[in-house]
Amino acid sequence: MSNVPENSVYGVPKPQNLNQRVTLTHLRQKYRKGEPITVVTAYDYPFSVHLDTAGIDICLVGDSAAMVVHGHDTTLPISLEEMLVHCRSVARGASRPLLVGGLPFGTLGDEQAVDTAVRVLKEGEMDAIKLEGGLPSRITAAKAIVEAGIAVIGHVGLTPQAISVLGGFKPQGKNIISAIKQWLCRKQGVSVVLECVPAPVAAAVTSALRIPTIGIGAGPFCSGQVLVYHDQLGMMQHPHHAKVTPKFCKQFARVGDVINKALLEYKEEATKGSFPGPAHSPYNIGIDDMNGFLNELQKLGLDKAASSAAAAAEKIRKAPDGGS
Repeated sequence: MSNVPENSVYGVPKPQNLNQRVTLTHLRQKYRKGEPITVVTAYDYPFSVHLDTAGIDICLVGDSAAMVVHGHDTTLPISLEEMLVHCRSVARGASRPLLVGGLPFGTLGDEQAVDTAVRVLKEGEMDAIKLEGGLPSRITAAKAIVEAGIAVIGHVGLTPQAISVLGGFKPQGKNIISAIKQWLCRKQGVSVVLECVPAPVAAAVTSALRIPTIGIGAGPFCSGQVLVYHDQLGMMQHPHHAKVTPKFCKQFARVGDVINKALLEYKEEATKGSFPGPAHSPYNIGIDDMNGFLNELQKLGLDKAASSAAAAAEKIRKAPDGGS
């Protein structure tokens, strides 16, 4: 985990390098210097390793996993237990970014919020939590979580967990007053995500607040940006994913096309029998061992099996790069 206390008694935080764990102190330093903060989602070990290698500041294990990993149409179905599995997988792969776990729908009741946040840190090995919404009940939950010693990142604008009352995925906060009203309470959060709000509104909120704003579909004037891994890499062209990919997302690659091409090539070679060839059949058997093996098969009355083994050995031997 990256929430190891910094040595603030006998020293001060050292300048950050690419191999140094990101902490809230580092993020505050970047914010004060006006340096943009980078955030990307991850849901498992391989993805988190990529984020780690790229030097991303914050790795967000969001409930968007419900849609891009589990195939649901909304974020609502994913459970806390499922989120904890994703969190632990990410924590094993990400040694550098600040790790933030999203609290899933239905875990923010009056008596649940702190317990849920504690589990995300202790069992999920996260450093902070993300909490959606700016209603009074969410502000109360955020206050209780902060008082329990857990850092909170807010999330306002389009809050996917509220689609039942919003009537769908609709942009929110079209003026500064409503955006400020939706914001999570400036004394509680260490940062706030602004999703699907007009750029001037995001610029005004960013200017008014004294904590970093992280934009997603909120224009270029926020303190940082966040995108979903699958969306920005063009991971999937399946009709389901096309349906849930937001229009504000830029695809920095089309990794899905590369994956599909590789799978089709594999299918073709496996079907034709050209894979695996000798180069991918590396485990050889010596002549003496082979003869002993064939004799044992014949003693067992498995003459057909012995013939198959002998034919296979001869075919590999005669191949251009066959076994020695």
